[in-house]
Amino acid sequence: MFTTRWRQRLELSVKVSLGSKVFLLLDIQCFFYVLTLDNLMPVFPFAADLSSCQLISFPEGVFKVLRTVSENIRIITLAGNQMKAISSKFFSTFTQLRELDLQGNILTKLPDQVGEMEHMTSINLANNSFSIFPEKLTEIATLERIDLEGNNITELPLEKLSTMPALKWLNVKSNPLNSSNHSALHSPYKFDILLTTD
Repeated sequence: MFTTRWRQRLELSVKVSLGSKVFLLLDIQCFFYVLTLDNLMPVFPFAADLSSCQLISFPEGVFKVLRTVSENIRIITLAGNQMKAISSKFFSTFTQLRELDLQGNILTKLPDQVGEMEHMTSINLANNSFSIFPEKLTEIATLERIDLEGNNITELPLEKLSTMPALKWLNVKSNPLNSSNHSALHSPYKFDILLTTD
């Protein structure tokens, strides 16, 4: 049987799931409930969806609610919010993340701590406000996919990208890359590159 635990009042909507089963639900009269099987409490979170919640930062209340299970969360979606920055605390808290979706915000940079993520395989930063490629991403040995479509990046750290051991896919469509960088990207690389073609 499910047990219900009231945790915290929050004015946003969150879902945390394990596979196809949803275990964490928000936005029931703005009260926060955790629904879980008692014997699954140590492992229940798998994915947290906070997309389109009009967030300007990651909610402190969510840090508190998930602090005991943060290492079990593998996927976080923060797409379609109004976030101008993401804190170093986010990356030091969710150390086991595999996938992070931050598309559709107004981010201009990432904290240095992102380079310390040891398990991340995919990051989506499309449609933000980056003018400089977040080079700390090149320090993530497990990173396979980087999506930076629709930003304002003019130059890529091609040498560092070339040394990333797991990188398979890079999307830099709809960025104003300089001509020399754009030409260099037509050379063969060990990973797939998506470019805007004239």
